[in-house]
Order: sequence, then structure tokens, then C-alpha cells
Amino acid sequence: MQTKFYEKDKLLLVKMTEEIDDNSVQKIRRRVDYEIERHMPKRVVFDFNSVTFMDSAGIGFIIGRYKFVTMLGGKLELANLTQSVRKIFEMSGILKLIPVTDFSETLVS
Repeated sequence: MQTKFYEKDKLLLVKMTEEIDDNSVQKIRRRVDYEIERHMPKRVVFDFNSVTFMDSAGIGFIIGRYKFVTMLGGKLELANLTQSVRKIFEMSGILKLIPVTDFSETLVS
């Protein structure tokens, strides 16, 4: 799994790719937390456009980042959910807690 980070004007975009499972979550959790602490964004958007699979470890990962970002005074949003990821989020109830945004802003120069 490869994750890319883009920051601009207190917005941190986290572009997730491929599969989000227990193995990949363990690898990326510290890096995501580091980027959040480093930039102290007001808004964190997780972009799921390139995610092909996600399991319960991914749900726990997102809830953990939601709590972390909220504790720091920011807001977390989900964007570009694939059909399979949206279904998992709907079944878990995350969409009642975390908003889905129509995010198409380009931060890559």
C-alpha cells in the first residue's frame, strides 16, 4: 500500500491506495499520525479513490484518526469512496459519524 500526503492552507489530503487491511494499517498508522501532528491541519480528508479493498482494521484505523484529529481541534472527512468501501462504511455506521465530502480539489502542483 502506498499513501501520499498533500498539505495546503491547513488542509491535509491523505490519498490511500490499494488494500487497507491489518498489515497495511500497521505500516501506515504512525506515518499518518506524524503528518497530522506535523501540519496540525484544521481539516483532514482521506481520499479513497484508489482503494480496492478494506476490512475491519481499516474501520478501526479511520475511527482512531477521527478521534485524534478531533482531539487536536480539527475535522476529518472521507472523499471519493469506491462502491465497496462505501458499503463497508455504511454497514459499520461510520458515515453517521464522519462526513463524506465531494472533494475534487487538486493539491498536487
